[in-house]
Amino acid sequence: MSQTTEKKPRLTTSAMIASIAEEGQETRAAPFGHALVKLAEQRPEVVGMTADLSKYTDLHIFAQAYPERFFQMGMAEQLLMGAAGGMAKEGFIPFATTYAVFATRRAYDFIHQVIAEEHLNVKICAALPGLTTGYGPSHQATEDIAIMRGIPGMTIIDPCDAIDTEQAVPAMAAHDGPVYLRLLRGKVPVVLDQYNYQFKIGKAVLLEEGSDVLIVASGLMTMRALEAAKQLRKDNVSVAVLHSPTIKPLDEVTILAQAAKPGRLVVVAENHSSVGGLCEAVASLLMRNRVNVDFDTVALPDAFLDAGALPTLHDRYGISTAAMVEKIRRRL
Repeated sequence: MSQTTEKKPRLTTSAMIASIAEEGQETRAAPFGHALVKLAEQRPEVVGMTADLSKYTDLHIFAQAYPERFFQMGMAEQLLMGAAGGMAKEGFIPFATTYAVFATRRAYDFIHQVIAEEHLNVKICAALPGLTTGYGPSHQATEDIAIMRGIPGMTIIDPCDAIDTEQAVPAMAAHDGPVYLRLLRGKVPVVLDQYNYQFKIGKAVLLEEGSDVLIVASGLMTMRALEAAKQLRKDNVSVAVLHSPTIKPLDEVTILAQAAKPGRLVVVAENHSSVGGLCEAVASLLMRNRVNVDFDTVALPDAFLDAGALPTLHDRYGISTAAMVEKIRRRL
């Protein structure tokens, strides 16, 4: 008797630029690029700059719309940041794009000395943050928040979806000083449309109420937290989700108010190493304010991660929805 084996569908995304959207999930193409074009219509001082990565940071859309305001600096990230600082000194608002590993590791000293020390109005938009590529440690920026948090005056934004990204772009331009954006590019999920959401720098937003668990999340982990909350409701577990798109400055007032509600497990979820990111920022905040809670984290390990397909890696390193749900079930 012959047996037939059901074949699993092949992954259609590359290891480098892999989508974080679930199958069938609504997405918007290049929300950053389109938002920057829209902003540039009203702000002639906005310029776009990149280090040979316009296509892979969605800046090519801006370059097509405003070629005279687009500057291709070549494969030289230090030059990109230095030139962006010079642009800012001349009254422009440069949006400088590259991969997060190159911005934070390769160009750190230029960001620190040229841009941040003089509090220049440079907006650094860094693609492939955290574990959003399968190309291994050379391209996985799992420690980028930790690196940038230490720079005085640096604002850090970790948007959840296309809506967050679109709203963050004009807010960044209106903000005085350097900003680091963890850039979601390509086909970006739409998640926050049903929450009457409005992005504001330094503000966390309660998306879901819940009495058993509070998940404080940023970036794509807010999307995963909402999915986890939905699954846990089937087990009569009530989960609140607090989205914290700004890592620095942290919305301490809102986080403290939510964490102080009695009887809830507090879980902080981020697409970043467990060292130096949102998890440690929230833990420090709670300790300094003597808020005693049952506390846990969902984050990437303090390790160099493997290369491979993103769904496999997200499961392996504990940031998939299924892994989050399982961890919370074990703690309750």
